Amino acid sequence: MRLDRFLAEALPTLSRTRIQALISDGRVTCAGATVASTSGRVKSGERYTIDEPPPQPTKPEGQEMALVVAYEDADLIVIDKPAGLVVHPAPGNPDRTLVNALIAHCGASLSGIGGEARPGIVHRLDKDTSGLMVAAKSDLAHQGLSKQFAEHSLDRAYNAVVWGVPRPKSGSVTGHIGRNPSNRKKMAVVTRGGKFAETHYRVLRTIGAETAALVECRLATGRTHQIRVHMSALGHSIVGDPMYGARGDARRLAQTNEGFRAAATALGRQALHAVRIGFIHPRTKEKLSFDSPLPADIAALLD
Repeated sequence: MRLDRFLAEALPTLSRTRIQALISDGRVTCAGATVASTSGRVKSGERYTIDEPPPQPTKPEGQEMALVVAYEDADLIVIDKPAGLVVHPAPGNPDRTLVNALIAHCGASLSGIGGEARPGIVHRLDKDTSGLMVAAKSDLAHQGLSKQFAEHSLDRAYNAVVWGVPRPKSGSVTGHIGRNPSNRKKMAVVTRGGKFAETHYRVLRTIGAETAALVECRLATGRTHQIRVHMSALGHSIVGDPMYGARGDARRLAQTNEGFRAAATALGRQALHAVRIGFIHPRTKEKLSFDSPLPADIAALLD
């Protein structure tokens, strides 16, 4: 097997492109000798060492942006995130993120326990997933919320419009989720490695002659792209999902009525919305719960 492919499969946290860059930078050695080629073949018994430099995050700056605030106090803030907004700075999205907006909105009160690059962030939503998020403004809140996320004790519900109607109409999807071996930028249900994941779903209503369905999903675990991966694995990918859509989705779209086809085409993202978040306030111990209506683009599919 090629060295870059072997290392990428052995180290799921590093992409093949990242591995190739580390080799080019002379940061991969074998028996003390620097490896020069990414395409060299590995042999049984060889031991490779990777010297990965620590990330050098830049401290994000505050940027004034309109935020829909569902709740706020001295310890935390609940935001109704619009689709298209990235949660924190990352390669390709260095600014104009939710973190930048929160720094401008909360000022010095924003918790730094999450690190300089992600202050206050205790969980994320995908860029094109809309809905409710909670962020910490104090270290006490950050620690308390992080503990609840780790224990999966929060009440979180998502609404998704999926192709077809799942059978049975309520159930659970389980399967370890890890990097897709054929595309490192995607996640997949894998038979080896990965992390255990479980999603509970129920059909709320069907759309048309079982063309699609509005489904509620609840997470028993919190893996990257979990709902999108699990619904796709179930055979009911989310409408508009550019990454996990199935081959037959284009045919399904062509067979829908004009109104649904126009709404799905205009969507430009996966029809996934975080409709509810509930948690115990880390300071007051009060149980808080918030709901968010479906945004206009997803509501148009139902109409």
